[in-house]
Amino acid sequence: MRRLFWFLPIFLVNISISSPADFATGLSAYQKGDYVTAAKEWRPLADQGDPAVQFNLGLLYLDGQGVPLDLDQAVKWFTRSAEQDYEKAQLNLGAMYSVGKGVKRDYVQAYKWLNICASKGNAKCVAQRDLVAQKLNASKLASAQHLASGWSPKKESAK
Repeated sequence: MRRLFWFLPIFLVNISISSPADFATGLSAYQKGDYVTAAKEWRPLADQGDPAVQFNLGLLYLDGQGVPLDLDQAVKWFTRSAEQDYEKAQLNLGAMYSVGKGVKRDYVQAYKWLNICASKGNAKCVAQRDLVAQKLNASKLASAQHLASGWSPKKESAK
């Protein structure tokens, strides 16, 4: 099953966020293989709406590192991040829809997320979008393109 996700790169980001000490503590823990601490440090930041941290938390759930393997949670965090226009989350979410991992396989949704990501020039998103497009008939492709073109990012407020 891992071979299906060759295009789901594991990216951890080191960005400036509202609480850099917590992010740095989580990143340091992650790099040491202490995924429990990484998840503990990142969860409050993800709850506050930071898309990069939401993406990282989604990765932990996707791989069951420091948290129980939970594809529903991975999809939840990738979706929250992707909806805020976080490119890496859009790639992973599109990939999950394209193979039906954690969600029902949906090529229209896969295309939508991959096309949004591809519009930023991401070559991996372009390649995956084009593979998904081959699986859609003309009507569904038009629907997917319409969804992507009508999409706009949503900023989360702290919860």
